[in-house]
Amino acid sequence: MKAITYRAYGGPDVLEYGEVRDPKVGPDSVLVKVRAASVNPVDWKCREGYLDGILDPVFPVIPGWDVSGVVVQPGAAVTEFATGDEVIGYVREDFLSRGTFAEYVAAPVRTLARKPRNLTFEEAAGLPLTGLTALQVLTRALEVTEGDVVLVHAAAGGVGSLAVQIARHLGARVIGTASERNHAYVRELGAEPVEYGDGLADRVRALVPEGVDAAFDTVGGDTLRVSADLLAPGGRLASIADGEVISLGGRYCFVRPDAADLARLADLAEQDVVTVNVERTFPLEAAADAHRLSAEGKVRGKVVVTVPWED
Repeated sequence: MKAITYRAYGGPDVLEYGEVRDPKVGPDSVLVKVRAASVNPVDWKCREGYLDGILDPVFPVIPGWDVSGVVVQPGAAVTEFATGDEVIGYVREDFLSRGTFAEYVAAPVRTLARKPRNLTFEEAAGLPLTGLTALQVLTRALEVTEGDVVLVHAAAGGVGSLAVQIARHLGARVIGTASERNHAYVRELGAEPVEYGDGLADRVRALVPEGVDAAFDTVGGDTLRVSADLLAPGGRLASIADGEVISLGGRYCFVRPDAADLARLADLAEQDVVTVNVERTFPLEAAADAHRLSAEGKVRGKVVVTVPWED
C-alpha cells in the first residue's frame, strides 16, 4: 500500500511517500480503507522528536492518529463493525510506528466509532483527537457544569473550537482567546472572543471581574500562568500543553482512545451540536505541506490529508 513514512526525526522533508507492507489485521481489529486523516500538532512534534521521552519510535514511522474511512475486513473476533461500515478513529498506540497516513490502517475496535452521517469524510477525520481531547478535559478534568464560566485558549484552533462548542453544550459561558482575525469565527462557535498576548488578564477580568470557574490551556508557558491567576475561588485548571500545570494545582491531560467517548462525539455531530471546520485539504503525497501548514499555528480548525478512493 501507499503511505507516508519517516525513517528518522527531522523536519517536514523527512516525510517520504511510497510503498509499505499492508497491515496485519488482529482478532480485535478491523482493516480500514482510509478516506481522510487529519493533521494534529502532535504529529509534527512526534516527527521532530519532541515526544521521544515518552513514546518509543519503531522506524520507519507512519504518522497520524486520526482517521475516517470504511471497514473492508473485520478481525475474526469483531462483532462491533462489518464490512462497508463508515468509521472514525483515534488510532493511537503506545509507540510510534503504524499510523493513519496510509491507504489502509488496522484499527483496534477500542479506538473506533461510527462516522457521523452528516459529516464528510474530511470533516469526520478532524473530529477524533480534537473532540476527544476537548470532551475529556471538560468533563473529567474540569468537570464543567451548567452556569460555569470557562476560559478556552486558542479557541479558533482544532481543540479549542471543539472545546468551545462542547462547553456551550454543557451550559457554560465561554470566553475564548484568539487573534482578532478569528474573533467573528469564535463568536459563531458560541464564545466571547478576547485577544491573546500582553494584557490578556485585564481583558478577561473586564468580562469576568470575579474570575473564571475553569480554564482550558492549550498553549502553556505564560498563558498557563496567566490562566491560573484568572481563576475564581475554587476554580479548576487543566492543560494539554504544559506539565507545569500540576505545580499550579491543576491537571495535565493527554487524550486517551475511548470508543464510548468517540460515539458520544459522533452523536453530538449528528445533533449539530459540534461541527468541524476544515481549513485546507492535501493529497496524501503532499503530507509534508500539510505538516508545514499545521506547524505555522494559524490554522482555523483542521488540516486534512485525503486518500484516493476507488470502488
